[in-house]
Amino acid sequence: MNRVVTFGCRLNAREAGIIGRQLDAGGAADTIVVNTCAVTAEAERQARQAVRRLRRDHPRATIVATGCSAEIDREAWSAMAEVDRVVANGEKTDPATWSTTAAPRSPAAVSAQRVRAFVEIQNGCDHHCTFCIIPRGRGASRSRPASRIVDEIRAVVAGGRHEVVLTGVDITAWGDDLPGRPRLGDLVRLILDRVPALPRLRLTSLDVAEVDDTLLDALGGDTRLMPHLHLSLQAGDAMILKRMRRRHTPGDAVRFCEKVRRLRPDIVFGADLIAGFPTESDGMFDRTLAHVGDCGLTWLHVFPYSERPGTPAARMPAVPKPVRKERAARLREAGRRRVSAYLESCVGGPVEVLVESEGRGRSEHFAPVATPPGLAAGDLHRLTVGGSDGYRLIAGPPA
Repeated sequence: MNRVVTFGCRLNAREAGIIGRQLDAGGAADTIVVNTCAVTAEAERQARQAVRRLRRDHPRATIVATGCSAEIDREAWSAMAEVDRVVANGEKTDPATWSTTAAPRSPAAVSAQRVRAFVEIQNGCDHHCTFCIIPRGRGASRSRPASRIVDEIRAVVAGGRHEVVLTGVDITAWGDDLPGRPRLGDLVRLILDRVPALPRLRLTSLDVAEVDDTLLDALGGDTRLMPHLHLSLQAGDAMILKRMRRRHTPGDAVRFCEKVRRLRPDIVFGADLIAGFPTESDGMFDRTLAHVGDCGLTWLHVFPYSERPGTPAARMPAVPKPVRKERAARLREAGRRRVSAYLESCVGGPVEVLVESEGRGRSEHFAPVATPPGLAAGDLHRLTVGGSDGYRLIAGPPA
């Protein structure tokens, strides 16, 4: 039996589905592909640990390492006794990598097997944040042509999927390398116009420095574009953002959130935040903590800073690891309180839920929802919120 073990981002998850299908189509047997991540040193450690565990549990399997960590540090992964083969990031979704006879498979055929379809619109990154090594693993930003993206979305909708998530490494950079330099908003508008049968379109992480007015207009004008945006903020202190080499200021982020709320009053924001970045003082951290309220964030994805060898940040004066951990815990607690308050505000109102599995789904605003029994995975239902346990909404049966 073949298997793909994946770490990291949604783009990796999407690519893992393609790899799994191509392994089976190519006739591979007893092959385990580990799709690695390099966003933090901890992610790499977990991937290496998983490889060692997989070798113990499957001594006769062929173990293949791929993904960003394997791309960045190919020599180290090749030297692991447990790894039989290392595949470059740019080759991992090529059918020829897994079989010389397998016919190419449409990404839509893979995505259609999911409750929601993750559609890649872009890969790579042209920015060089001081804490990030992903450009070395994924290369320069490369956009998929709009026509191929629209065709893929038509296919997954025809296959019964009710939600599409646009994914990539830096999706707000989509179009920069295409003729005429279209923007992400142009692509979103095209998808909504050309695929009228698509009920829900969702975006992954956005860089507030790159969001264009067309995208904002779409948010305000089409309810099929989900009222949930996840922002790549990283910090709320101006000096830390400068040392991270981010392209926005705390004020830019606050103004962006305020502008979007005027266009879409029911919007809910999530954000990536790094705790304990090098040189971060107590006051700097306090400004990031206050930024959660200033921007009105709800869903927080908090990372204690993790050194990445080869990045400029790794050479900066470090914050002690216990301090990073404590600051991350404080940010997560702030997020937990905001989630609890948001969920409580939904009680008694309607919610449209995409059912993910028995008893579980997600709302338009990406809130977890406990669903009544008997609802099929992949279906959309309009339910009434009867309560909240502080972590999820609890919905009653359809009317």
